Amino acid sequence: MNQQDSRQEILERIANATQNRIDKGEMAYKQTDIYKPVEPDALTCFKQELEAVNGQCVICNDEKDMYIKLATLMQTKGLPFLFTRNLQMAGKMKQHGIVVETDEIRFSDVLAGVTSCEYLVARTGSAVVTSFGSLGRQMYAFPPVHIILASKEQLVDYLENALTAIQQKYVNELPSAITVITGPSRTADIEKTLVLGAHGPKELIIFVQQN
Repeated sequence: MNQQDSRQEILERIANATQNRIDKGEMAYKQTDIYKPVEPDALTCFKQELEAVNGQCVICNDEKDMYIKLATLMQTKGLPFLFTRNLQMAGKMKQHGIVVETDEIRFSDVLAGVTSCEYLVARTGSAVVTSFGSLGRQMYAFPPVHIILASKEQLVDYLENALTAIQQKYVNELPSAITVITGPSRTADIEKTLVLGAHGPKELIIFVQQN
């Protein structure tokens, strides 16, 4: 066998070995479910995943129960007022004796902001929010405590389900910002020490209304 033949044989062996690895890798990939299952149910899974990343999930029986628990949270934390740009939410908070501000003059003094969300993602414990309407982007980043009021109907299994639903909802008029929030803001850039609230809210509390 001459040098040319030897070289060709070596190249063929390398090609065959590479193809075998690719085939085995593809087979393993196809046999493996890339998504973790949503167990035991969507709401429980969401709560567990959110709390695993230092968020808080408050499950409420109905709307009345949600606002009662929100009032209790405010008292427990000693918050002077809650701030929201959602006038409907503001009206309901006032009905339950919650001191709420909607005047932008008070925004710089905000300790806790209340918003809605587009969807909740069970598998990752995330909230998907947008800049649609008067909410803008500040409400999700400025207040030290970010409170989200949501319902069980907004819960989806995976992020792709939420993004597909947003695309269908807004069609060709997508909001300028679509944000996925998974727990409070955190970083471990400095000496690998986890710090909460470094670039946004230090606390994320999500109230989920079941009925």
